[in-house]
Amino acid sequence: MLDMGFGGGIAASMKAIRSLGADGHFAISESGGEALIQAFREMATWVDNNLGQLNLIAQEPPLGSSHGATTIKPYAQQVATDQQGFITMLKEFRKALADAELGVQDAMRNYEQIDSAKAKTFQAGS
Repeated sequence: MLDMGFGGGIAASMKAIRSLGADGHFAISESGGEALIQAFREMATWVDNNLGQLNLIAQEPPLGSSHGATTIKPYAQQVATDQQGFITMLKEFRKALADAELGVQDAMRNYEQIDSAKAKTFQAGS
């Protein structure tokens, strides 16, 4: 089954940008690439600025000592921190943003190479 979750699906797609750009499977203009890179950097800054505050959800919530509260407390922490937890996926996403940026930089170089090759074709035909 394909995981389309926040960290799994999106982070995997961001990492795929890196390999596709490096392998020459896509190209992007400088202005388009810079816009994507700016967006990736803004997302990374948001994660960096908010991850500390989000670690609060990794702590045991103060729900009291009733049977229901003691049942829910560990589950609430697990949702935040297990292998598929929000904080775990957010950290994976943050790492994937750096990969995506490198992939876009590769794709920008691919665009320049394609553009140069096309320009030479037109110059040769003149």
